[in-house]
Amino acid sequence: MMPDNALALRQQSDSPLFGISTMLLSVLLFSMMDATVKWLGGNYPTQQIMFFRCAVAMIPVSMIIYTRGGISILKTQQPALHLLRSLLGITAMGFAFYAFSLMRLADAISILHATPVIMTALSVLLLGEAVGIHRWSAVVAGFIGMLIVVRPGEGMIASGSFFMLIAALLIGFTTIIIRHLTARDDPVCITFYFTLMGVIVSAIGMAVLGWQIPQPRDWIFLIGVGLFGGIAQYMMTVSYRRAIIAIVAPLKYLSIVIGGIFAYFIWGEIPDLQSFIGIAIIVLSGLYTLRREVLYARRRSL
Repeated sequence: MMPDNALALRQQSDSPLFGISTMLLSVLLFSMMDATVKWLGGNYPTQQIMFFRCAVAMIPVSMIIYTRGGISILKTQQPALHLLRSLLGITAMGFAFYAFSLMRLADAISILHATPVIMTALSVLLLGEAVGIHRWSAVVAGFIGMLIVVRPGEGMIASGSFFMLIAALLIGFTTIIIRHLTARDDPVCITFYFTLMGVIVSAIGMAVLGWQIPQPRDWIFLIGVGLFGGIAQYMMTVSYRRAIIAIVAPLKYLSIVIGGIFAYFIWGEIPDLQSFIGIAIIVLSGLYTLRREVLYARRRSL
């Protein structure tokens, strides 16, 4: 017999087309945010970009809360999990935003997309889940792909790959926490607390480390970072609730292609052969890991 929580999740995952649409929109908006962060990263402190990302994002998030019935939707019985998810997510954002200013965009995005592989390894360490030879093989392959892109050595810090690797690890932690949060809390509730904490932490960062007065045209980009990120975050959370993970999760890898297109036309970036090989291994291992995760989840729900 199917557990109550599994039944609830299945009832929520009843709109695959809607889930696909929201994930595609999320991927596009996140790619636009990443490119904008990279554009701004050379001229503005990371904490300032993070502040605009979160402060501006509060506008669409607040509008969604209003249309969904008001602040009652923000009630939660999991405040500690929200706090932990927010702190880890904000730290990951800081590392990732800084790395974007140093790395080729496609390389940076591909490292972030090693998250499914990282999650599999973390599920063994944190949740005690049984992982067979197939999933472990995908984990090993994914880490090899990351090493190919990261290029371990003395230049890891200067190239930004070390910081992006830390961001990917932290995102793996937060994704596991989000899985638990979405079982009882609305997506906009999760997005709100993360965004609010981001405003507070980045504001403290600007007070301590300082900020730079934006150039007139850069106000548009700074505001865009917040709008793109805020809407994308919510759309992704909705997608995971309205369609099964096997359908929507692979669509996230399109951001590598979209990011590569942005990088080529804006900065003239073209990944070299080593990066192409590493990216391909990361994508294939990630897709295989997602497939095995879905099969494992189905067996548990029976």
